Amino acid sequence: MANLDLMRELSVQTDSKIVMLVADGLGGLPGPDGLSELEVARLPNLDQLASESICGVVQHVLPGITPGSGPGHLALFGYDPLVFDIGRGVLEALGVDFEMGPHDLAARGNFCTVGHDGKITDRRAGRIPTDLCAELCDLLRQIKLDGAEVFVEPVEGYRWLFVLRGEGLEEGLTETDPQREGMLPLVVEARRPEAERAARLTNQFVEQATRLLKDRRPANMVLLRGFSKLPQMPSMEEVYKLRAGAVAVYPMYRGLSKLAKMQVFKGGKNVHDEIEVARKIWNDFDFLYIHYKWSDSAGEDGNFAGKVRALEELDDAIPALRSLGPEVLMVTGDHSTPSIMKAHSWHPVPFLLHCSGFYPDDVRAFNERDCRNGALGRFMATDVMPLAMAHAGKLAKFGA
Repeated sequence: MANLDLMRELSVQTDSKIVMLVADGLGGLPGPDGLSELEVARLPNLDQLASESICGVVQHVLPGITPGSGPGHLALFGYDPLVFDIGRGVLEALGVDFEMGPHDLAARGNFCTVGHDGKITDRRAGRIPTDLCAELCDLLRQIKLDGAEVFVEPVEGYRWLFVLRGEGLEEGLTETDPQREGMLPLVVEARRPEAERAARLTNQFVEQATRLLKDRRPANMVLLRGFSKLPQMPSMEEVYKLRAGAVAVYPMYRGLSKLAKMQVFKGGKNVHDEIEVARKIWNDFDFLYIHYKWSDSAGEDGNFAGKVRALEELDDAIPALRSLGPEVLMVTGDHSTPSIMKAHSWHPVPFLLHCSGFYPDDVRAFNERDCRNGALGRFMATDVMPLAMAHAGKLAKFGA
């Protein structure tokens, strides 16, 4: 695993440029025909790139552990997710430019659908549009709690931000989201005594939200997860001596980038817009992270064909990305989202690293089956940045 102190010691500034393209939920599993979404998709540009690269599959946390998007990305940026355990709430807050203070506790909210029995029938409320989310957030702003301020902000689609502000509000809460349908929303519990007050106030909020939303189908209930306070972590400039930029459409991934002190740019509506943004800011940075969301959305919906289409759309943008001319170009994912599971999974994710002046391996197609036979084999995502830095000529020799 990457050692941040060692990276600080060995990192050097050069003119070379590194690009990391992260396709959210990239990995999959065999569908009805025995092939994954990556294997079914027509990916001539990614396959060509893989044939000119060194490849492998990355494990983001530990074998058998399913990563959220936060831990998956942090690992790719070189931060051990077991050390930097950062809740989703902070990432959403940073993504919508909410100024968190030392007395703020944030959570990611979902609007969801529950049936007459109170059990969840759709964790995403049919993926309601953002304008409806904003309308419902206005409704939730009516909620008042004794001893704490409440902030509710729309994020995107069914996602929203919940923040409690007050003295004595600590992390260490369970979530209300059971992470699957057919179950009742959970009651928030404190995992440690210091979090009792926050748990009590959050449950009061949920009770009031339940009454306000009961006739608002499909978004007639709320789910909360990822309770967190603003953490302290070193910047990518401090660790790697990089001028780091990020291009992302979805707010949470802009939040992740801000956490690592990258300069963040909104990416428009699709991957082609994102690459055009990257082109405009190209001269200002020596590391660019570009996030592609739509492969994950289709996987979570169980839409195999939709994920195939999303991967093919990504492939169409590869020539424009390559035309930027980075010395190091990496393509991978933050986790797997197999359509057959309709959820994140623990399976390792395909990875390729392209640069000049080295021998490519024998991989000829960018998918799970081929990449696991690449020269890099299975390795930890926290090793991605040291590999990129080395191939970009940005690491000094270790020792005499």
